[in-house]
Amino acid sequence: MKLPGISMNSVTEPTVEKIASLSRVQRIQVCVVTGILLMGFFSYFFFYPQYNKLDALSNELRTTEKQLADARTSASQINRFRQEMKAAEDEFKISRSALPDKEEIPSLLTSISQSGHDMGLEFLLFEPKPEILKDFYAEIPVDITVLGYYHSVGGFFDKVANLSRVVTVRNIRMAPSKDGKLMTTCQAVTYKFVEPKPAPVKGAKP
Repeated sequence: MKLPGISMNSVTEPTVEKIASLSRVQRIQVCVVTGILLMGFFSYFFFYPQYNKLDALSNELRTTEKQLADARTSASQINRFRQEMKAAEDEFKISRSALPDKEEIPSLLTSISQSGHDMGLEFLLFEPKPEILKDFYAEIPVDITVLGYYHSVGGFFDKVANLSRVVTVRNIRMAPSKDGKLMTTCQAVTYKFVEPKPAPVKGAKP
């Protein structure tokens, strides 16, 4: 768009004449200032937006790398948790195999009694007591009173400890009796596995 009565020559000619009238040093200074202004203009309108975009991409890259590192850490932890869970399951299976089912309790009690007879002990009392319910198992205590020599009692305890199922002996008391024998009272405790009750379904009628 041209302004009426004004031409480009009328604008540029005085400017050129003024620059031409400057000394060499002044012309160099004008060129330097003009170059700086052009560089500033280019930097502000072209370089600076690209710099901001590059900075944003760099931040996004760092965030993605951190997320990737976190994901790798989580994956390694999941593998470790799986291994620990498998080890716990294997250990539980081993412990579970040492706990008899309900059907095996009579034969286990018979094995305990037979161990005493094998060692020459005379049973004066063999009385199973009520079950004591725990988390996933139940204790089955048996009050025992036997008459026999010390080494026979020791052999009986050793046999009980080496049964294939878990049996513990506690509350041992010994008192001398006739013919050098001992009156021994104790409590043998065996255990049985208890199936956990299924969790109630929400919304189900009792």
